[in-house]
Amino acid sequence: MNYFLGFVLSIVLTSSAYFFGSLFIGHGIAFGQALIIGATVVSFGATAEGLGAPIRLIVLIPFPVGMFLLYLFLNASIIIWFFTYITVLALYTAIHVIMSYFFHFHSLIPAWKLSS
Repeated sequence: MNYFLGFVLSIVLTSSAYFFGSLFIGHGIAFGQALIIGATVVSFGATAEGLGAPIRLIVLIPFPVGMFLLYLFLNASIIIWFFTYITVLALYTAIHVIMSYFFHFHSLIPAWKLSS
C-alpha cells in the first residue's frame, strides 16, 4: 500500500472512531467534525514521524490534539467529554487490533504491531 493511501485510510479510520465514539455516548459530533479531528491527529503523527521523532512521540503527540478538538466540537461537560474520549480510545484500539492483525496495517498505532 502506498503512503498516500495509508494516510487517507488512517484518517478515515481515526475519524470513524471519533464519530462512532461520540454517538455511543449520545452527544454525537458531525462526521465533518470527526474528519477534521482525524485529519489533524493523523497529520500530527505523520509530521512527527517525518521529522524522525522517536516512536513513543509519534504515538503520544496526537493524543492531546485529539482530546482538545473533541472537547471543542463536543460542546459538553468535562464528564461527558471524558467518557466520550474513553469510548473513542476503546473503538480506536479495536480498529487497530483488527487492521493490524488481519490486514497488516500498522499506521494507526505504529509501535504496536500485532502481525509481522
